[in-house]
Amino acid sequence: MAERHLDRIVHRRSAPPADALAEVAERGYPRPLLRRADWTSLDGEWELAIDAEGRHRTSSEVQFDRRIVVPFSPETTKSGIGDTGLYDVLWYRRLVHIPELAHGQRLILHFGAVDYRASLWVNGSLTIRHEGGYTPFSADITEHVSSGEEAEIVLRAEDDASELCKPRGKQDWKLEPHSIWYPRTTGIWQTVWMERVPETRVTALRFKTNLERWEVAVEAHVLSRIPRPLRLAVLIRSGDLVLADDVYSVAAGEVHRRISLSDPGIDDFRNELLWSPEAPRLLDVHVTLIDDDDGAVVDRVTSYTALRSFQIEGDRFLLNGRPYRLRMVLDQGYWPETGLTAPDDAALRRDVELTKALGFNGARKHQKIEDPRYLYWCDRLGLLVWEEMPSAYRFTRRSVERLTKQWLEVLARDVAHPCIVAWVPFNESWGVPNLPDSPAERHAVEALYHLTKTIDPTRPVVGNDGWEAVATDVIGIHDYDARPERIAERYREHERIPVLFKRERPGGRALVLGATPRAEHPIVLSEFGGIALNRDPKLWGYSCADGPEDFERRYAALMRVVLALPVLAGFCYTQLTDTYQEANGLLFMDRTPKIPIERLAEIMRGDGDMPPAPGGAMTERHEAPR
Repeated sequence: MAERHLDRIVHRRSAPPADALAEVAERGYPRPLLRRADWTSLDGEWELAIDAEGRHRTSSEVQFDRRIVVPFSPETTKSGIGDTGLYDVLWYRRLVHIPELAHGQRLILHFGAVDYRASLWVNGSLTIRHEGGYTPFSADITEHVSSGEEAEIVLRAEDDASELCKPRGKQDWKLEPHSIWYPRTTGIWQTVWMERVPETRVTALRFKTNLERWEVAVEAHVLSRIPRPLRLAVLIRSGDLVLADDVYSVAAGEVHRRISLSDPGIDDFRNELLWSPEAPRLLDVHVTLIDDDDGAVVDRVTSYTALRSFQIEGDRFLLNGRPYRLRMVLDQGYWPETGLTAPDDAALRRDVELTKALGFNGARKHQKIEDPRYLYWCDRLGLLVWEEMPSAYRFTRRSVERLTKQWLEVLARDVAHPCIVAWVPFNESWGVPNLPDSPAERHAVEALYHLTKTIDPTRPVVGNDGWEAVATDVIGIHDYDARPERIAERYREHERIPVLFKRERPGGRALVLGATPRAEHPIVLSEFGGIALNRDPKLWGYSCADGPEDFERRYAALMRVVLALPVLAGFCYTQLTDTYQEANGLLFMDRTPKIPIERLAEIMRGDGDMPPAPGGAMTERHEAPR
């Protein structure tokens, strides 16, 4: 206990740095798919108490003796705390000015993400509890506050660092980050905000498009405390072109309608409306909720959608009905001074821009459910996204229940983003470590695969990425072989696929299990590369370059091979940026490119002179296989 107590010693600071406060002043709308005009960010300075042993149950029992900049976690320097020790509970407090609430208005308090269990009190009244470190929650606090006065907001965040049967992603359970795991993220780490809303309002809005029928399906949910006849007006525009302007009756608080659009006809006209990474055309949506008795406007929200399809045909992907090869990069979404939280909205946009500038058309968000603003910029700028559930590391009934509940929350939050083209509930058998021998674990993967397909039948689902495929639409393979010639031999032709699945063990495990129909699935090399350019002997990679020129030679030699492999429907290079001790990014952690970004893009496109492959065996390091 004495050693554990020493591990929990915190660094005390009287106040956060001024520059950190300035950086949270301007942030984009936190929920881009359902926007209203009347909202207020509560990011900024909050009071904080660290309850290291988690002994206290009410805020009156703790001492708020420091200040923190929300939404940065206390492990980060930008939070003003900078403590990477172990502690079970954080207490947050802030006095908030309550705006004037007109008759029938409600005040909703939103939290983008709090890791891991959150309990919220408003003026001493417990209003909501939430479990799950990567999904949002909100509370109607109207009954606990008074217009024009201050209200006390208190949040208790509980996050046991040693608990392995909860979805935690890459957050380390040891005091010091080791291998492929990184510093923890405790408490609030995404935007806190509040909005004034009508008592009768739109609470959810989702769109699905069907290019074969040239339709947009709209799903809207409406909350009305008093039964009343309502209509929902939906206006869809592409620039100045009105595609639909329809009105529907609200039945039982819901609207489910298919909006038939006029088919533009020949491809030249159709392509002007389609979304792709090369031409990310979004359709603006304006939704108005109307009282059918008197025609009064009850609520207004704005959103967007896109006309695009992503499907599988045989062993290939089709984007908008045309063959499309995925060129993705693995993105773990960490920043040097802010951890899992982006420094600001501009940093999220910049990551999308950098990914595209490097020549990639997609990102595999690894072990993280990213801020919705990232998905907004992927939608707006054109970047495909594989969305992956953060893993638990034990297989128990409780871990399965948690994973399932939180995965459903992820799907509900993000299903309408056009950029997302695949769902990944499991990675590398994490949380299901005995798949070959455990029917229960195989059933868990199968269950989440089919559940995901039930919620969203429009996208491919990768049941377990990396190896040991059980139920999947895609065979994802993780192969960190440092020799390009061996990669070329392993995936050189379609006739090699039976041998590949029967004999090859790139990660030391079988690629498929059971009766998975292997030949009918696209094959994606969903992790490979990992070439490090070390500045520090404590850093590592799956292979190591001696300097920038050697780094360029190795990357070019590997990409020359992978780009030429006809067996692959896509690939995902590891990784976009260095991430703490894992120094195998194309960019350093501060987003500085390791060689000129134009050269990296040329290599990805296959343009320009390709340097010869380095002679002899490459230096390999496999201390931390994924």
